Amino acid sequence: MPMPVRSLPVVQNWDCGGCTDCCREYHVYVTAEEKARIEGQGWEKEPGFTAVSLFQFAGRKQGFRLNHGPDGACVFLGENGRCRIHAKFGGAAKPLACRLYPFMLIPAGDHWRVGLRFACPEAAASRGRPLGQHTADIRAYVAEFEKRENVAGRTLAPPPLQGKQSVDWSDLDTLMQGLSIVMSDRRDRVERRLRKALWLAHTCRQAKFDKISGKRLEDFLSILIGAADPELPADAAALPPPSGIGRVLFRQMFALFSRADSGAIKGRASRNRLALLMAAIRFARGTGPVPPVNALIPATTFEKLEEPLGPLPADCEQMLERYYSVKLHSMQFFGPTNFRHTFWDGLESLVLTYPVIMWLTRAFVQAMPLPDALLRAVRITDNNFGFQPLLGSRRQKLGQRILSFRDEIPRLVAWYSR
Repeated sequence: MPMPVRSLPVVQNWDCGGCTDCCREYHVYVTAEEKARIEGQGWEKEPGFTAVSLFQFAGRKQGFRLNHGPDGACVFLGENGRCRIHAKFGGAAKPLACRLYPFMLIPAGDHWRVGLRFACPEAAASRGRPLGQHTADIRAYVAEFEKRENVAGRTLAPPPLQGKQSVDWSDLDTLMQGLSIVMSDRRDRVERRLRKALWLAHTCRQAKFDKISGKRLEDFLSILIGAADPELPADAAALPPPSGIGRVLFRQMFALFSRADSGAIKGRASRNRLALLMAAIRFARGTGPVPPVNALIPATTFEKLEEPLGPLPADCEQMLERYYSVKLHSMQFFGPTNFRHTFWDGLESLVLTYPVIMWLTRAFVQAMPLPDALLRAVRITDNNFGFQPLLGSRRQKLGQRILSFRDEIPRLVAWYSR
């Protein structure tokens, strides 16, 4: 019997809007069973499939993936914007990855959490039915996934808090709930809530949780949450700006979060190694034009991206609150869904998306209204969060540790919230 699914206790909607972005930007890897099923559907007899390869071999480890045509779209994407497999044989005939997107299944002990990829425009804008109305479909996906991966009945050990320090899943859930209380406090702007979450993490890193568990942990967190308010300045301008080292490391991180290496939005700076090297040098210097690592990002300069944006309106604050609430409640920010980060390191990696989003928003707002600019910035950032392999590299994790050790992360959050 499949493990139960726990829905998100946040206001979040989704339904497919037929934009076809996922059919153009992502490579869908298939199992041997899925490949055989699609090959048996008789596509060689269909118009437009003569001499067209349905699959592309991606190597021994990755196996086969659905092929893309010269225009960059999946070969099964029809001219009407619909999947031809779905149109002819029904949704269940598609690969599981296609049916599951933009949902994510995150193992959390004896159940699955449901995450959501905000790279999907309908998810980012929260358009469609409440997520709870998708529960039956998600349960079916879980059953198929557990059978396919042979993980039915397995309980994943909880990822560590930090280093070798671990607690059980119930205590991890308590910590997550504490962070969620901080992030849902609308008396503060989102940037201050994130600074409070960082302060909470910093304080908890110094605690020994071998003797603090269950109700005692809940009481401990309640005291800390109450103490955070007088400890942190309400005005972001009261914090010193990030240092030169902090800015260099942040710009390198920004390059990875905003980068597109495939599809129609692939940046010119990602086309070959020399272009990537030149882009890396320019990001290190931080002056002049921003390298085009993503075709969606308009031409701008590093100097322009440092200019104050001004306070975000209420609808933009609410969108950011929803984004971070989904990431926290789904537990996507640590463990196997985020490059095996520990709990606290994963939280810091999530908080670092805020200055990235605000940087990108500064770039887009030059050509579109602020809410649209923020929405696009969230989509690009989340497209790489937990998925851009270089973000999980040793070098990048070391850079994040340096930012944490030097107390640069709250400064970056405050600085780019201006």
